[in-house]
Amino acid sequence: MGNKVTTAIFPVAGMGTRFLPATKSVPKEIMTLVDRPLIQYAIDEARAAGITEFIFVTSRGKGALEDYFDLAPNLEEELRRKGKHDLLEVLEQTNMDSGQIAYVRQHKALGLGHAVWCARRLIGDKPFAVILPDDVISAEKPCLQQMVEAYAETGGNMVAAMEVSPDKTSSYGILDVDDDGQKLLDVKGMVEKPKAEESPSNFAVIGRYILSPTVLKNLDKMKEGAGGEIQLTDAIAADLKKGRKVHGFRFEGQRFDCGSKSGFLQATVSYGLARSELRDDLAAYLKEIVPHLS
Repeated sequence: MGNKVTTAIFPVAGMGTRFLPATKSVPKEIMTLVDRPLIQYAIDEARAAGITEFIFVTSRGKGALEDYFDLAPNLEEELRRKGKHDLLEVLEQTNMDSGQIAYVRQHKALGLGHAVWCARRLIGDKPFAVILPDDVISAEKPCLQQMVEAYAETGGNMVAAMEVSPDKTSSYGILDVDDDGQKLLDVKGMVEKPKAEESPSNFAVIGRYILSPTVLKNLDKMKEGAGGEIQLTDAIAADLKKGRKVHGFRFEGQRFDCGSKSGFLQATVSYGLARSELRDDLAAYLKEIVPHLS
């Protein structure tokens, strides 16, 4: 069907105010979950899905994020000299080939839709993925890879979907869908951050998208939506109104909202327990303190 997805946009222009004072000098996306920055989890997921071109939508103060993907010759030489080849292999995973990454500036914080729109000239006329690094998804098969495999059959637009409790719908883009128990949900409409009593379902859009270039054309005409921002949800919904297919994809895996402190802490515990060299000590500590929590 010609639905191969090889380009991904990473909107990383946010100021990360919920993590102040840390984010005064450290971009939120390179804050570490165990021993890898959030952005590394997103990059690894994209690579597993066959992504070969990476577009970062950044803003002022994100220099450390750009440097993270550069070579570190002095550090590499020191590790070689000391025979620390295992650490050299870890470093290799962070390097990106010249020309694989492009950086685009979002000068004003006008929302996710605007951030994606900023990359329009680098996308051209091909489908593309969008990955929000704040949403870390622990899964046996990476979430975007699950979606890319499904998208090869469907085309159109696809968004990752997850059920949330009714009191949380006002924090998400919500899908108007009928739950038939299938992985693929046929989307009839989308609403950004509805009140619980006005929500068409409790299926929320999570930070993984595969989108048609027509969504970029819709963003050209978008005005401010919920929260005074240009919403990506509105641009996808505009495609739906024009008769183009939109699917929700019920992914397999556990999502952590690392844009919140509590979500970041939960992810840290979960990913720490998943590491064989950390599991025993961390589990013993948790068992020791859990009785005191109540």
